[in-house]
Amino acid sequence: MASTVTTSKDAATSRPGYGRLLRTRGAWTFLLPGFAARQPFAMLTLSIVLLVQHTTGSYGAAGAVAAVTGVAMALFAPYSGRLADRHGQRAVLVPGVLVHTLSGLALTTLALTDAPLWALFAAAVPTGASVPQVGPMVRARWGVKLKGSPLMATATAFESVTDEFTFVIGPLLATALCTAVDPAAGLVTEAGLTLVGGLLFAAQKGTQPTVAARAGRARVQHASALRAPGVRVLIVTFLGIGSVFGGMQVSLAAFSESIGNPGMNGVLYGVFAAGNMLAGIACGAIAWKTGPQRRMVLAYAGLALTASVLWTAHSALLLAGLGLLVGMCIAPALITGYTLVEDLVPAGARTEAFTWLTGAVALGQAAAVTAAGQLEDNLWDGAGFLVPMAGTVLALATLLALRSRLVTHPHGRTVARGVGHREPVAVD
Repeated sequence: MASTVTTSKDAATSRPGYGRLLRTRGAWTFLLPGFAARQPFAMLTLSIVLLVQHTTGSYGAAGAVAAVTGVAMALFAPYSGRLADRHGQRAVLVPGVLVHTLSGLALTTLALTDAPLWALFAAAVPTGASVPQVGPMVRARWGVKLKGSPLMATATAFESVTDEFTFVIGPLLATALCTAVDPAAGLVTEAGLTLVGGLLFAAQKGTQPTVAARAGRARVQHASALRAPGVRVLIVTFLGIGSVFGGMQVSLAAFSESIGNPGMNGVLYGVFAAGNMLAGIACGAIAWKTGPQRRMVLAYAGLALTASVLWTAHSALLLAGLGLLVGMCIAPALITGYTLVEDLVPAGARTEAFTWLTGAVALGQAAAVTAAGQLEDNLWDGAGFLVPMAGTVLALATLLALRSRLVTHPHGRTVARGVGHREPVAVD
């Protein structure tokens, strides 16, 4: 009994921190190149919107091209994740990075030469379909490094913080390059970062999950992640999150244009993403006592509420404040969603599950940029902000109706303070 009490006390008081996580041996070999290779998700849509709007003069056309890219990514991302689970990350990454770089440069060239819209759509398909799914791959590598360790909960939070940090850096970088250097500079830089970061990440063979180790369990482990009802619910909620990203990208750009200060777009989006990142850091440092299902509902309710008032803002200062609040509500929902995946699907299907969620964000973002672009073109300035409101409210209704499907069955795991998961240990 004494040893049991001691173990529980240790689990409860030794909440692993970010410093301990980052001292994990070999972690930086995939974290640094992985950060560079993640930039496409943060830069691609906005770079396309700014370039195509510059060459066509229409936010509707720009949003449509960006939407095609997002839909292609959403459709192909889960397939990419499944291939990575079956054949290894390197086998998927190398050809994907090369295709993405070439197709991104082709899209840039076509836009600059005033090619017809159908040609831009044609180039947008491979550009989106080949976006490297580095975030899910990094999460899978943490799973290998930290198997059975209480650090895994910290790693989940850290990865969400990293995602949010890319959404601080990416839009700022894309806006600065497109407005201060050249309208095409954002896409060109995005392609370069993808090529260099993706190839360096793929070269780190020692940290990628091994396929051979799972060969004996392939039939079970390679079942589609979609077979878990909870994953399907999470996909809907992540679609709503994507609607926030997409709707705000277009609407903030249109707002900045309407006040005669295009460079303000990067600042406003950066404030939104900074709120996301700061909330993510806090989430990783808190030892939660409430269950992840309840946290998901509360975080999403806050997101729907704050996103529903964006359209009322008529000044940059007020819009920045509301954007900060929206961002602070997104991070807890994202982190909790990824945390739930750890228990909803088996280890061999997690890369696919993560890419379904990433793809859902991309698909929601694609639909949002299209809708927001049309609203900005045809209605009043700021009408595009109605898209995040609609997307989050509909997703919240789905989440409330189907939240019971998010109940996980840990199968022998015990929970310490609601966050860390401990594998059963046999004591001789």
